[in-house]
Amino acid sequence: MSPNQQGLKGFHRLSVEERLQRISEITGLESEDLVCLKEFGNLQSETANGMVENVIGVMGIPLGVATNLILDGQEMLVPMATEESSVIAAVCNAAKQCRSSGGVFSSVSGTEMIAQIQLLGLPHPHQARQILLEKKDQIGKICDAIDPLLLENGGGFRDLEVRILETRGGTMVIAHLVVDTRDAMGANAVNSMAEGLAPEIENWTGGRVNLRILSNLADRRLARARAVWKLEDIGGEKVRDDMLAASWFAEADPYRAATHNKGIMNGVSAVALATGNDTRALEAGAHAYAARSGQYSSLSRWECDQNGNLVGMLEMPMAVGLIGGATKVHPMAKISLKILKTQKAEKLAQVMAAVGLVQNFSALKALATTGIQKGHMALHSKNIAMMVGAMGDEVDQLAQRLVELGKIRSDFAEEELTKLRAGKN
Repeated sequence: MSPNQQGLKGFHRLSVEERLQRISEITGLESEDLVCLKEFGNLQSETANGMVENVIGVMGIPLGVATNLILDGQEMLVPMATEESSVIAAVCNAAKQCRSSGGVFSSVSGTEMIAQIQLLGLPHPHQARQILLEKKDQIGKICDAIDPLLLENGGGFRDLEVRILETRGGTMVIAHLVVDTRDAMGANAVNSMAEGLAPEIENWTGGRVNLRILSNLADRRLARARAVWKLEDIGGEKVRDDMLAASWFAEADPYRAATHNKGIMNGVSAVALATGNDTRALEAGAHAYAARSGQYSSLSRWECDQNGNLVGMLEMPMAVGLIGGATKVHPMAKISLKILKTQKAEKLAQVMAAVGLVQNFSALKALATTGIQKGHMALHSKNIAMMVGAMGDEVDQLAQRLVELGKIRSDFAEEELTKLRAGKN
């Protein structure tokens, strides 16, 4: 065992201060690095230490508020956590441009999640499927008994699906537990049900249960958003037609769709992160849903209405919660939910779908008109200014200079910062 490995033995049992000392000894961190790591900001070190393993610090992400959004007739302020400079500005702009037509309208399909139970070693898989379907009522009682609190809140077991799946390793029987998780994201609830039910399934079928885990393809938990952008608000027919052509490109081509959908997730994931929800689960579900036809495609659809206006529509899985996890532990997540003024997971899902749609509008419009870089790089200029060492008022002055000259690069920024400082002396 190397000295470094020996030094990290039992690392998870150390205090945060002791971990920092060990890491410093091994990696040669400087004193200013340690000062930065010790600054936990609005998340206390004790809280952070309870959230994840081997904590040594907190990675701060800017939290902003998107304005101008009208959702189902209600004015919304939407907290978004992101490091990308143009994301929040894009939402504000796009939401403003559809206000004259009433803003964004939304709906949801429900709050049901699926847990999968994988059965192996069954010589007669069709019989096993039938047996499980016959036990549906008993399965429901077992699942509800595992999480009585969920039952008290109006949730619980809803349905059973059993699939026979042909794989490279042979035939498998896959049982789906359909569970209404209400205002929880539901991972812990459905996973516990799947694990608690596994021994009974083995007894009934004679097979061997392998995996017992939720699916992040939450296609029973869809959120939808729709908005109309009037021609006079977006720049006329040519802009509309070029945006439509861009959307059709994304529908037909997976290479374009990947970036198209990434733009949607810029907004969705930023709201998820701000509210303490699982960004990775949302992204996995979204991309799986985008490929449900057998070819990866756009999550959104764009058309004209009878008046020639541009209509955008988004439908995607949105497994989010307001109960448990970081939503109830992280102080900034709790504040973000207060800003949103929502107490229902369904409403949060609708907000996130609306943000994803207007984010998509901004990206399509930029691509179809000035190009994505003009607006993005103008906002990115402040990041470049800070990166080369600009301080205080220098940041805005240098950023403005870079935009005026159209050269938003770090090497050029260093030269301009030197000139700026020389002019002050």
